[in-house]
Parts: sequence; structure tokens; C-alpha cells
Amino acid sequence: MNRRQLMMSTLGGLSAAIPAKVADKILETANPEVGANVDVRRNDARSFPKGFVWGVATSAYQIEGAVKEDGRGVSIWDPFAHTPGKIFDGTNADVAVDHYHRYKEDVQLMKAMGTKAYRFSIAWPRIFPEGRGAVNPKGLDFYNRLVDELLTNGIEPFPSLYHWDLPQTLQDRYGGWESRETALAFADYAGYVTEKLSDRVKRFFTLNEIRTFVDRGHESGILAPVLKLPPARLNQVRHHAILAHGLAVQAIRAKARRGTKVGPAENIVVAVVPIIETPEHIKATEIAMRELNAGYLTAMLEGRYTDAYLKAAGADAPKFTSDDLKAIASPVDFVGINIYTPDYYIHANDAAVGYQSVPFNKSHPRMVSSWHRLGPETLYWGPRLLQKLWNVKDIYITENGCATSDEVAKDTKVYDSDRKTFQSTDFHKLSN
Repeated sequence: MNRRQLMMSTLGGLSAAIPAKVADKILETANPEVGANVDVRRNDARSFPKGFVWGVATSAYQIEGAVKEDGRGVSIWDPFAHTPGKIFDGTNADVAVDHYHRYKEDVQLMKAMGTKAYRFSIAWPRIFPEGRGAVNPKGLDFYNRLVDELLTNGIEPFPSLYHWDLPQTLQDRYGGWESRETALAFADYAGYVTEKLSDRVKRFFTLNEIRTFVDRGHESGILAPVLKLPPARLNQVRHHAILAHGLAVQAIRAKARRGTKVGPAENIVVAVVPIIETPEHIKATEIAMRELNAGYLTAMLEGRYTDAYLKAAGADAPKFTSDDLKAIASPVDFVGINIYTPDYYIHANDAAVGYQSVPFNKSHPRMVSSWHRLGPETLYWGPRLLQKLWNVKDIYITENGCATSDEVAKDTKVYDSDRKTFQSTDFHKLSN
């Protein structure tokens, strides 16, 4: 795989702004040759809705490299990636695709693809090597250059302020997300970065996939910082993470240019789908959406933990104040959701909770990754439920796609039959 192929495979994610009035229906098949905000007319008269933005996405640790250059501090993923057995093929991110040095070339690749929006993450340890305190000007310089390069080439920047690369110092000093201090440090970092970039950047995502770095980093221990916490400490980590989001929103309102927009990017359990599209099952799915996300987006958009969530947690419920909840619910301008696969098919029942999940059959079709069950209807139900439950005005599909094997045929071409099937199934559902 050459550099161009590698970068093309790394760039992923659909950044689609969906106004609330069209959240129930996306009316166009994705076309990588089409830029953002273009009303594409096809033979069947389907089109992107006004405000639709087509883009790609990456994260800093996956592509930048240069982990020991220009004053960057150590992140929790640096020792993790160097620990034998943690990364499947034994590689690390010391160089990655060398985006730090070759960002101009990478922007040209995006431009050649017709990309009009780019969601990337800013590495917290590049800006504050110790997590807080002294600023590293060379770290900020890199993102200034990247933003300028994107804008020069007609690509709108959509930075994420956190994509899991917590400064190692905060993990060592405070226990990372187990401490309120980390939430406060994140807010300071978010305010500083947006103050410096919001003269050119109009939208910022706070934290990417809180659910993933909380549960897989602190419950199962699969990801950095490789912890397996008991329920009470895990719930406190979750609380501090959503508190960090809320405090960051407040800091951005205070520090960034007026009119700067902000919201989260989450892969929380948006992927709930009614087993049959009848009123009772749809209603049950709405209940499931709210309760299964009680520790994440529900709290962020309602400013409270649900009674069912607190009852289930019991003595292990997180410790919080009313001021915490007010901060967590700081109004956002949009919500990003990462959608790949159905988490649950929902069936209505007469139990107190009002729903039950239906087990997946062993024969349920999957893509090449074992976790990736085929269920493109989730791209329809995610935005619909988000808009119905919380009246979110703008929704971004910050990640979507399918995991394929990308097999090279004898004639050296990749015919991509399974991705094409996924795509046509996906948008057929959306357009009906």
C-alpha cells in the first residue's frame, strides 16, 4: 500500500449537517465526486438537502506522527501503543502517515477527492504538554498552518478537541478522568484553542466518543489507559467526561469569537432500531434511546440523570452537584453522532421499562470486522430519534461507513462489491 492508498483508507467519516426539518429523510446517494452544499440532480430526482456537508475525518494520533517533535508532550496512547500485545500488528504511531510533516500533500489528496469539509482532532499534548500550565506555541503553530492550508484549498475545518490522547501527566497526577481536575484542565485547553482558531474556524466538536474511551479504557481495559474500574469509579469517570464537555462549551462561549458553534461527537447508543416499524415498537425505541444513553447524551441534553439510571446504579451512582448538571447541559449548537451498525433491535413489551432488545441471530450478516453487523437502517433512525427526543436542530453524521476487506483482484483492481451493496442498501432505506 503506497502513501496515497494509506491516506485514502485512513480518511473516513461523513460530516453531514442535517437540518431538523429534514432529519427524517436524506435524499441522495453519496457521490465522492460531489462537493459540499451542491444540489445534485439525478435521474430519479433525489438530491442532497440544503445544508448537507460532505467530508472526511481523521484523528491526530492515527495520522500525525512526530510524537517527540516541537515540544509535544506524552499522551496515554504513546506507552499504550508501545506495549507488546496492545496493537494487533505491533506497530505504533511514532510516524503513522507522517501528516505532521506532509499535511500539505494530504490536503491536496482531500481536494482531489472533492472534499469540502475535514474533521480532524487537535492533540491536547501538542498544545499543553503537561495537560495544563505552560503553552507550547509550536503545537498551536501546526494547527494554524493546517487550518490555513485547508481554507486556501476550499475545505472547511471541523476540529475535534479531544480524540482520546489525554496528556500522560494528567493521568499520572490526577488519575486522568477519575478526577474533576482533568475536566477543569480540558475546559482551559478548549477555551485557549478556540480563542486562537475561531477567527477562521466556525465549528468545534468537544469530545469524540465519550462512551468508547470511558467504557473501553476504564471498564474493559481494552484501550488506554487500560483500567478495569469497579462500578462506582467507572460512573464517576463517565460523569467527569460529560462534565468536561459542558465546561468546555462554557469556556468556548467565553473565549471564542462570537458566533462560534460547538457540540459533541458521540457514538453512544444511537443505534437502536424498532424491530417492526409500527407505532408501539417505535415508541419503545424512543424510550430505549433515552434510557440506554442516560449516562451520556441524555444527561448532556436534559441536564439530569434519569430516575431509572440512578436507581440502577444505586450506591454506585456518580457524585455530582446541581452546578455540575447545569454545566453538563450547557446549550449546544449541534450534535454529531457516529453510526456504523445497529446496537439493538427494540421490541415493545408490558414490563415497567417498556421495551426489550431482541438478540441477533448468528446468521445476521456482518462486514469483515466481527463487531460490524449489517444494519444500514441505523443511519435513518439515529437522526430521527435524536431530533424527536431532544429537538436537536442540526445533526452531523460525524462517522459512518462499512468495514470491508478491500481485496485486490487478479487484475490488480479492488471491485468493492460489498461496500457498493452496503451503500445501495443504506440509501435505499433512507430515501424511503
